[in-house]
Amino acid sequence: MAPIKVVLLDIEGTVCPISFVKDVLFPYALEALPGTLKAKWDSPEFAPYRAAFPAEHAGSQESLAAHVRDLMSKDLKISYLKSLQGYLWETGYRNGELKAPLFPDVAPQLARWREHGGAKVMIYSSGSVPAQKLLFGHTNGEPSDILPWLSDFFDTVNAGPKQEKASYEKIAAKHQEYPIGEWLFLSDNVKEVEAAKQAGMQSYIVDRPGNAELSEEAREQHRVVKSFEEIGDL
Repeated sequence: MAPIKVVLLDIEGTVCPISFVKDVLFPYALEALPGTLKAKWDSPEFAPYRAAFPAEHAGSQESLAAHVRDLMSKDLKISYLKSLQGYLWETGYRNGELKAPLFPDVAPQLARWREHGGAKVMIYSSGSVPAQKLLFGHTNGEPSDILPWLSDFFDTVNAGPKQEKASYEKIAAKHQEYPIGEWLFLSDNVKEVEAAKQAGMQSYIVDRPGNAELSEEAREQHRVVKSFEEIGDL
């Protein structure tokens, strides 16, 4: 097995609990939405977010808000929704209302991989890149801002859908100094792990508290870790 030079991380259910997104971030966005639409509707700052929505939903505040609520109730991972969510979360992160609860092993192990093994750490999430940066810039750890530890960020816009082999090939192609076999992708999602492996990456399933139950088949076919500490030094 090739040595690991890049660790590519999922976020939800891998570095922080799924409940943070479902029970904290989503409700915060929905609560902030009406006031934000009222205050920013015609502002140049908000224009790109509004323009990204389909025309039939961007004509009025009420229509856009209803569409957002509908998409979020179905947990649909659509790029224009993810961008707006990141915009809504920004205020909460900046004023300290929101802090990302990383699992206790995450920050120490990221530091260890970087300092001792020299591995690059990158992020690939369905959440937008701006939202990813907000999360890692405002964690519950010390230091709170671990953005300097991260080398690159990928989402469904700049890489593609997370369950498709081509997305992982595209990510690796951006950093050709690292052969794809020297990448390790960590995720709680079995189909994402399978897609990464099909592309040629090494990949493990991360089994965290609150994640969906893994099938026996998944446990037999893939390495499963409960903590980054189980991976050890790279």
